[in-house]
Amino acid sequence: MEKVYSRTRMIQEKMVVGFCPGCMHGTVFKLIGEVMEEMGIADHSALVIGVGCSGLALEYVRYDATTAPHGRACAVATGVKRSNPGTIVFTYQGDGDLASIGLGETMSAANRGENFTVIFINNGIYGMTGGQMAPTTLLGMKATTAPFGRKAEEHGYPMHMCEILNQLTAPYYLERCSCNTPANVMKTRKAIRKAFQNQIDGKGFSMVEIVTSCPTNWGLDALEALRFLEENMLKEFPLGVIRDRSKEAN
Repeated sequence: MEKVYSRTRMIQEKMVVGFCPGCMHGTVFKLIGEVMEEMGIADHSALVIGVGCSGLALEYVRYDATTAPHGRACAVATGVKRSNPGTIVFTYQGDGDLASIGLGETMSAANRGENFTVIFINNGIYGMTGGQMAPTTLLGMKATTAPFGRKAEEHGYPMHMCEILNQLTAPYYLERCSCNTPANVMKTRKAIRKAFQNQIDGKGFSMVEIVTSCPTNWGLDALEALRFLEENMLKEFPLGVIRDRSKEAN
């Protein structure tokens, strides 16, 4: 029988994924693994994981990975890349890690044009630590630290990280994707590959933001969370390429 699809070898076999059903972390790590295999870069890649649900990946990815103190993934990635320029270095961070406690590290790395890749998971909430409001939480959206919903006058507005980094001179590639449909899954896969290729080519800082769901902390089942993402999250965070210097050059 002809095999038309096989599981990526970048994920440990016989491992039970620890992510909640419907959260899309598993899908993103599958895409990363497939791209690494396709590009032949697994043996010289290093993942820096932020604090949060993403840390569960340490249990089952089959490439080099380390964790960073909360919010410091871009700082650690800077050190890894500068001391090992031939290594493909990428961070994997949630909105609380990247855009809250790690905002300074993220902005500084992007502003310097560090030659590594950032995979940014935006589900609008702190996942692992219990559902606190994140910088990307929508107006009106409830969280443990905003039980009556996010209010602009009290909490400020949701932060759009791709657009914020687009104000800087150095970043080379910024794209916002999602995994809510098969077509968008393939677009996300393409964006991850492009971000890795930019690093191989020495182009500098690339970030792929992926808008995902968090059924557990949103208080919804997987299908309800998918509808919430499509009807609310994607209106606040529209998908698309925010910056691609390769197209500007053409």
